Amino acid sequence: MTELAIDLDHVSILRAGKPTLDDVSFQVRRGEHWAVIGPNGAGKSTLLAVCATSTLPVRGTATILGRQVGKVAVTEIRERLAYVTTHHRLEWPMTARDIVLTGFTNTIETPMRWQATPEQTAAADAQLAKFGLLASAGNSWRALSQGELGRTLLARATLTKPELALFDEPAAGLDLAAREQVLDTIDELTTDNPLMTSVMITHHLEELPTTTTHAALMRDGKVIESGFATEILTSATLTACFDMPIVVDYTHGRWSSRSGRVR
Repeated sequence: MTELAIDLDHVSILRAGKPTLDDVSFQVRRGEHWAVIGPNGAGKSTLLAVCATSTLPVRGTATILGRQVGKVAVTEIRERLAYVTTHHRLEWPMTARDIVLTGFTNTIETPMRWQATPEQTAAADAQLAKFGLLASAGNSWRALSQGELGRTLLARATLTKPELALFDEPAAGLDLAAREQVLDTIDELTTDNPLMTSVMITHHLEELPTTTTHAALMRDGKVIESGFATEILTSATLTACFDMPIVVDYTHGRWSSRSGRVR
């Protein structure tokens, strides 16, 4: 078993002829928990999509969980990872239970003619109960609050105990209570699954769980800094990344940031 969960080697991605990832090399070892931070348009979501095998490199190689993308069927990789994002369009009839059950099929929607077994339904309900969502199991996803939807997606992602979890802004748009519920859940998942590796992208330091071990800063399609989170997420590095004075605080395992402009 390779030590690296993610190995991107000089990867480039082009959109409309312009690079959204520009010669990016990025490595994540098994058991590490990474945060990827950067301004809008930095390439964070594209980086995560490459790790999820949803986007294929134009140049360079991507090796995920020891399998090089393009050399093996992507299903071999996808069945071992979880990709948590609220950006996928869900069909309106899907219930919270339906969403969790797609963790068995590794699809965004329920495949045509696929029917969950009683054992799979019981496992999905047990997962919903674990996340405090069993009472909402039959509710349409449109009826769920943002916090409930976020926890439902986390329940789906961890249904089959993935080796790699990829989180695309899981706390975006949540109020304070819902955000903390989601972050507490991610911390619990990490603690309960010590062999799991994770990568989370976000715009805000306040949305990072306490289990974050490493961080990378992105700008203009490039990784400009990477290493231990406590060494990378500093006032100096964030000021350079966002091109404005930023003050970073770190207390009780959580980060926060504010403007460093003198008023």
